[in-house]
Amino acid sequence: MMRKIAGLTDTARLKINVFPATVLVFVILYALGFSGILPANVMRYLLQIFLYIALGEAWNLMSGFAGMTSLGQQLYVGLAGYAAAILTGIYMQPLPTVLPAAALVCVIAAIPVSAILFRMQGMYFAVATWVAAEAAEKLFLNWKFVGQGSGMTIRLSPYPSVGVIYLLALTVCMLAVLTVYRITRSRLGMGLLAMRDDPVAAASIGLNLTRTRLTVYLLAALISGLAGSVFFLNKGMIYPESGFSISWTVSVVFVCIIGGAGTVAGPVIGAVIYVLLREYLAHYPGWSNIMLGAITLLVIFFFPEGIAGALKKKKRIN
Repeated sequence: MMRKIAGLTDTARLKINVFPATVLVFVILYALGFSGILPANVMRYLLQIFLYIALGEAWNLMSGFAGMTSLGQQLYVGLAGYAAAILTGIYMQPLPTVLPAAALVCVIAAIPVSAILFRMQGMYFAVATWVAAEAAEKLFLNWKFVGQGSGMTIRLSPYPSVGVIYLLALTVCMLAVLTVYRITRSRLGMGLLAMRDDPVAAASIGLNLTRTRLTVYLLAALISGLAGSVFFLNKGMIYPESGFSISWTVSVVFVCIIGGAGTVAGPVIGAVIYVLLREYLAHYPGWSNIMLGAITLLVIFFFPEGIAGALKKKKRIN
């Protein structure tokens, strides 16, 4: 009995220490960014990790916690990128206006899209999200206002430095991680898990499934939009094929499976591994996708809950 109580105490202590440790890491990363001591190449790698963490947390919130598997989050990555290009290139808006406006565009677009998608469940919902993203790509390919297939350039004067984009990406990452962390420890988080495990039972105890799904879907669109706008701010240009590419979802699914779906730490671990692997495998263009696929299969076979899930079982992380 005493051992059980001691075990519970240790677990509680781990849970209490996770949040301060996370905040400390973000403080250090901000300090490094403001100090200017990080080389530009290091900041470019780090900002990619930050943005994939944000995208991973958004997808994980929907799929890992709520059971709403999406194959079309690239819809909001592309919308945010084009919103940033339109606001800067046509309407000459400054950077402080562009990023929140691009995210707002994604949230507004997600409302009517969700009304259609929520008529479907399971596999049909997943396929429908992908179809919606594909439809958006075809729309932008034929829309003269955005240059059709020739794409658009993000125009800012002066253009933000790598250091500024690093800080923006870090801010998006922090908002995503802390938002998901807070949700998973709230009544909404408990409702998401109940809805994922048994929607009928969750509805029978009073959970409003439609409102819960909408809340999660809009939050995921908001986070994906913020990450997408910073991604294309870093690239400087956007094309329909790059903005709405299925490769966004493939990358995010890899991040969450490797790291551990259904855990807050999973996308963090997965994003670090993914970006480092991608940079290393860039030297082997013919084998990169094969090797990423093989790594995914190995992780699924040996660690079906992902790395974070395996560590959580051993009570190494919360």
